[in-house]
Amino acid sequence: MTEVRDNKAGSRFELDIEGKIAFANYRATPQAVIITHTETPLPLRGRGIGSQLVEGALALIRADGRRVIAGCSFVADYLRDHPENRDIMA
Repeated sequence: MTEVRDNKAGSRFELDIEGKIAFANYRATPQAVIITHTETPLPLRGRGIGSQLVEGALALIRADGRRVIAGCSFVADYLRDHPENRDIMA
């Protein structure tokens, strides 16, 4: 399984799959990370890559001791469907 990385210089979480990059742009505050946009390359869509990206991003946010704010509908839907992440929702 490929791991999600935090590209701090680009303010985005990234996931490399088959030579393509799925990403989630964010804005960071001292207490929270606001995920503003997620994008999965067209050839990778429909395979759960976006969910894998968000799951990895949430793990990194949790490990950093911060909370998450869903600034895009994909992340909002993911959080609604995965209540186990409510502990880090701002």
